[in-house]
Amino acid sequence: MALVMDFEKPIIDIQNKIEELKQLSENSGLDLDEQIQSFEKQAEDKKKELYSQLKPSQKLQIARHPERPKFLDYVNLMCTDFVELHGDREGMDDRAIIGGLAKIDGKPVMIIGIQKGKSTKENLEYNFGMPQPQGYRKALRLFKHANKFNIPIVTIIDTPGAYPGIKAEETGQGAAIAMNLREMSKLDVPIVSIISGEGCSGGALGLAVSDCVMMLEHAYYTVISPEGCASILWRDASRFADAAEALKITSKDLLELGIIDEEISEPLGGAHADYNETAQAMKSSIVKALESLSKLSNTELRAKRYDKFRAMGKFIEG
Repeated sequence: MALVMDFEKPIIDIQNKIEELKQLSENSGLDLDEQIQSFEKQAEDKKKELYSQLKPSQKLQIARHPERPKFLDYVNLMCTDFVELHGDREGMDDRAIIGGLAKIDGKPVMIIGIQKGKSTKENLEYNFGMPQPQGYRKALRLFKHANKFNIPIVTIIDTPGAYPGIKAEETGQGAAIAMNLREMSKLDVPIVSIISGEGCSGGALGLAVSDCVMMLEHAYYTVISPEGCASILWRDASRFADAAEALKITSKDLLELGIIDEEISEPLGGAHADYNETAQAMKSSIVKALESLSKLSNTELRAKRYDKFRAMGKFIEG
């Protein structure tokens, strides 16, 4: 049975009534089609109403939905000829970051993403989408490979943050992410990034220093998780909804603030409601962005990328 988010309960109540009417019609032979259609319209209208006025904390639930498409789902639906490239060449293949060569609309790309699992076993394999230093070093190796052969880069990001374990710190977590930030800013090829679910902290930014940063409609992108923020500000993680509101984590807020460049619409009910529709919307935005970026010279790409990130944020001198 699909996971029901708390704000969706009014829709579920109507859907339960529809099922009851269908069962009654089947058992009694009564013609209840008119009543069923009326309730179906009510359910659709209620869904549109709810999803048109979601709070940041509700978008948080959608972004973390366990049935939301993962990186490899998007690769399978958007790409052809995907060849995964393994390892950081220092002794480890971090499965939280997966990347390789592929074609989108017949054109070669280096596609790299953060992978989560759909079961406990898969989540253990992918470390719940929390990369270790070796994962960022693998990504950097693939960035440089793409740069050498003039191949555009696409990154798809869905992470609660880089892995915070002691071993990750001992092997240079902060340095690995910082190296990616520096080196991505210097690449000569077009880079397009999409925040597809969770985009949290430096763990997300380590793959997102891009010419064009996009977000799915119900994804979130933030310097710290709302729970972490609430724990620091109010010593109370249960106030995450207040933190989510204050942090401006939604695609609409971030588009207005100039942090991202485009919001990609999701199907009604979220990306998990229709994998293919979501993937095709992403693919269309990727193709359009790469086509535009391909017209720029290497020097122009680097300069615009630098200016883009330098222009973020506002301050007042007192």
